[in-house]
Amino acid sequence: MQWAVAILTVIAYVTLPLGSASFEQQPVPTLLVGLVFSLLAIFGFRFVQGRSVWWAVAFVGVQLALGFAVFSLSGAAVGSTLLLVVLVVQSVLLLPLPVAAVVAAVIPLVHLGMDWQDGLREGLGTLAVTIFTLIVTWLLVREQKARAALAEANERLRGYAAQAEQLATIQERNRLARDIHDGVGHHLTVVQMQLEAARAVIRTAQPERLDAMLATAQEQSGQALAEVRRSVAALREHRPALPEALQALTAEATEAGVPTELEILGSVRPIRAEIEESLYRAVQEGLTNVRKHADASSTTVVLDFTDDEHLRLEVRDDGRGLPEPPGDGFGLTGLRERMSNLGGRMSLAPAGGAGLTLTVEVPG
Repeated sequence: MQWAVAILTVIAYVTLPLGSASFEQQPVPTLLVGLVFSLLAIFGFRFVQGRSVWWAVAFVGVQLALGFAVFSLSGAAVGSTLLLVVLVVQSVLLLPLPVAAVVAAVIPLVHLGMDWQDGLREGLGTLAVTIFTLIVTWLLVREQKARAALAEANERLRGYAAQAEQLATIQERNRLARDIHDGVGHHLTVVQMQLEAARAVIRTAQPERLDAMLATAQEQSGQALAEVRRSVAALREHRPALPEALQALTAEATEAGVPTELEILGSVRPIRAEIEESLYRAVQEGLTNVRKHADASSTTVVLDFTDDEHLRLEVRDDGRGLPEPPGDGFGLTGLRERMSNLGGRMSLAPAGGAGLTLTVEVPG
């Protein structure tokens, strides 16, 4: 807008000799005063812009006096009126709108020296021009401010979107890490235990038992591969309802050497898929830890539906209990994250005289 005002100022100054019969009487004073006004309008405006409001008031006051002088010296030339229109534009840019409106209302007073009928007619015309200029300039300024605010808002939104994308990436990465640990880790633990048992009986005359162990290890390795593919593709595994899925897990644990039972309390009711997934992973993690660390002779998995608002899950064993010091590996950390995301909680505590109980409670 500054360039537009500068161009309008130059055009107004060049047209000072036009449209005035009295210009030839005193051309030099008119052009000199007009030149001072124009230079201040172009360069002085840039100096004042951005400074305190008192600088702006002083600038407008000086320009108003110079504009009246040019108007009088030029004999009401068209160029002098255009210079005053430039002053209205700059008043809107420098001053609050009410003050700029006062400047626009004062400018038509340049016609007071004329005959009252001509002065009234010319004054009303000039007032219409200044008010129109005031409104158009104010609208342009408001549009510029709106565009700047919109650009700033868009920049903030881009920042928020980048943060949201980063957070979603971290959450998805953590979810995949939990799934890989809970799924692949579980199956590979079973494979490891079956292979260890197979090595123990390989020199005995028990080919049927050896074949069953190797078949179980092969099956578990296939399931581990399926888990890897599922996690990489970020797709949920389609498994049966939770009681049937837990029954399969307890059967696997029993085959792996730790007799495991499943107890279901209360009436089974439908639950959300993400709750089923988290409870399934909790049992996986609990049974994996029992096989790896507990040295237990039996394990019990309890799925409790008796509370209408919460689901309770327990994995109890009669093994060694809590280690000294108690561990807190990735599996338990991931399990806590799962429960926290569902608004639930997880605890690990001794089970009576011996053993350990993993307890999970979630809304549902």
